[in-house]
Amino acid sequence: MTVSKQQVLEALAKVPTPRGVPLPQASVLSEITATDGKVFFSIGVDAAEARAWEDVRHRAEAAVRGIAGVTTVMVALTAERKPGTAPAAPARPAGGVQPVSAHRPHSHGAPGQHPAAKQAEVEGVAAVIAVASGKGGVGKSTTALNLALGLRDQGLRVGLLDADIYGPSIPRLTGLRDKPQLNEAKKMIPLQRFGLAIMSIGFLVEEETAMIWRGPMVMSAITQMLRDVAWGTLDVLVVDMPPGTGDAQLTLAQNVPLKGAIIVSTPQDLALIDARRGIAMFRKVNVPVLGIVENMSYFQCPECGTRSDIFGHGGARHEAERLGVPFLGEIPLHMSIRSTSDAGTPVVESEADGTHAGLYRAIGAKVREQLKPFISAA
Repeated sequence: MTVSKQQVLEALAKVPTPRGVPLPQASVLSEITATDGKVFFSIGVDAAEARAWEDVRHRAEAAVRGIAGVTTVMVALTAERKPGTAPAAPARPAGGVQPVSAHRPHSHGAPGQHPAAKQAEVEGVAAVIAVASGKGGVGKSTTALNLALGLRDQGLRVGLLDADIYGPSIPRLTGLRDKPQLNEAKKMIPLQRFGLAIMSIGFLVEEETAMIWRGPMVMSAITQMLRDVAWGTLDVLVVDMPPGTGDAQLTLAQNVPLKGAIIVSTPQDLALIDARRGIAMFRKVNVPVLGIVENMSYFQCPECGTRSDIFGHGGARHEAERLGVPFLGEIPLHMSIRSTSDAGTPVVESEADGTHAGLYRAIGAKVREQLKPFISAA
């Protein structure tokens, strides 16, 4: 059954707002996307009003979910502070979704206190870690998935959240095309494959859909996917972060209870410059850097065995030493890693006894060792 934007607007007209008018008349709605039973839109308000509007977001979501034919609803509350006004106190509504300001100042916390101590933990998850890169195109998502599988092979219960809103890759890398279902508590049930609990915005939109979202909406959507998902009991949740070090990445690092971050880079100087920015960003918000992975480290010809350092070699190791962070390992540029990723059968799963799977498992073992304080199973 097709759901139209007009049906959505008619349902939202029954939702009152703090301004005393129905929601569609309050001039706060973004463009409404309604395709194949999936409905997405945001409510944009000033940060000073965010607390009052959180209940409106919940009512709007419930109203749209009641439309016949609607299977998925995501309503993001985006709260931005007007220039010259003081930042609003963060609201902590029921359900764990916190309105987000694009300009929230960071806090370093008390000496010796882990940065995640002030943030609400994700129910059932012992440790949340981020896989990030200062720029796109360095193989971050492939690394995140194979790292998750490497941690799984260390005997841990692992989940994977694709937080790369603008370019979600995990559906393609895992070969998953199903849509998440809701449990009785109206939380999304993550999809299961390779022994991982997996969630991605890509499961909710078509692969060709352009995600033209502003920073606050990105953060709100990511927070919902993090906290409105029934993850079950996990030792580690791996978050595939958006590339870069902009507002969306910084805000995510400030609001998600990260136990650590992993930086993915290629060896070339241009990528390393951005990797430094990524490390600096996490240090700024007091998130421990678990280490650097040098991806596409070298190419070894499958015919003659000659090794070529296409992007240079050893740059990430040197950078890790210079910055005082662990060097986690080198992953080569190899056809099997590329082909298995494109086929939705990651190399750690499809070539479990191969050299490349062993490299990812070795990285997973180093990460697992650092997460021992948080994981009872470790």
